[in-house]
Amino acid sequence: MSSLQLLTLVLLVSTVAIPVVTCRQWCMAMPGTSDEQLQANIDFGCSNGVDCTPIQPGGTCYHPNTLFDHASYVMNAYYQSHGRIEDACRFGRTGCFTFADPSNGSCIYYT
Repeated sequence: MSSLQLLTLVLLVSTVAIPVVTCRQWCMAMPGTSDEQLQANIDFGCSNGVDCTPIQPGGTCYHPNTLFDHASYVMNAYYQSHGRIEDACRFGRTGCFTFADPSNGSCIYYT
């Protein structure tokens, strides 16, 4: 193979788009978590930098109006804003990960 052919091959390969697969992951409340612990998780997140206005009445994530859904939103926001490290989704063993986007209507769970 001549150097010109090799250069042409290198240029062709370098211009081919290679798809990048990103692993989107969200933190959610674990099913079966007590209401008391869900509320504690909300209180913790809201007092540690999470903007909790979306889960307030009239907010984009107020509905469905359940402790589980509100806690999941806050837990994910905390996890995302704290470097997406595993420890940021522990919440006393009441957090778990999902790879399915939990967003619902106008309530967007950020990654």
